[in-house]
Amino acid sequence: MSISPRTARTSRYVGVAFASAALVFGAAGNAMACSIKDFSAVAECDGDKGVIRVTDVDPLGVKAEITVYLENNGADLRQVGSRTIENATADGVTVTFEEDWEPNAEYRVHVTAENYVDDDIKPNLIAPAEACETEADTPPAASKKPGKPADDKDKDVPSETRTSPTPSAPEDTTPAGSNNNNAPSPEGDSNLAETGGDSNTGPIAGAAAALVALGAGAVYYSMRRRGASTR
Repeated sequence: MSISPRTARTSRYVGVAFASAALVFGAAGNAMACSIKDFSAVAECDGDKGVIRVTDVDPLGVKAEITVYLENNGADLRQVGSRTIENATADGVTVTFEEDWEPNAEYRVHVTAENYVDDDIKPNLIAPAEACETEADTPPAASKKPGKPADDKDKDVPSETRTSPTPSAPEDTTPAGSNNNNAPSPEGDSNLAETGGDSNTGPIAGAAAALVALGAGAVYYSMRRRGASTR
């Protein structure tokens, strides 16, 4: 049975269409498959501590093993740690490694994802040039001693202008009854003040002499009268 040219052309077109569809689905499957491009790493600060975070955005959610190494001149110096990511999504799933990294330190991040990935994230991870800031200790606030609050009048007055209390006069420590020869004499006193005399001594003495003379005269006069009467 011979095939007509028209049928042959139709069959050829159908074959080409199936082949094209296969290529498209194959390309789409490869695009959806887990790859090293689905993984990224960053070194950052969590408070005052350094951390390394690795994120997986594989939409298929293939189980992946993440291992981080500290590098030194192209060789692994030590292993920082290993984490497993399961059920990743296109939005991303992140695992965190606690690592107090030094500025500009270099890290190699290796990813193993079943039969899809067995490779390092390129290029190697380089830590920031500045270390994480250490939180400064805050000194405790000075405690205030309880006491009577200051008057409102003194609140707005500078301390140097406030009136200081007047010091009290020193107490007299001289024993009672002692004669302080060094104390100055009261104004107007003469030398008689020390013996009990004062400024009225002169008039008093004159009055006493006059009384004595008057008395003597009276006695003399009475004696003369008595003698005259006896003759």
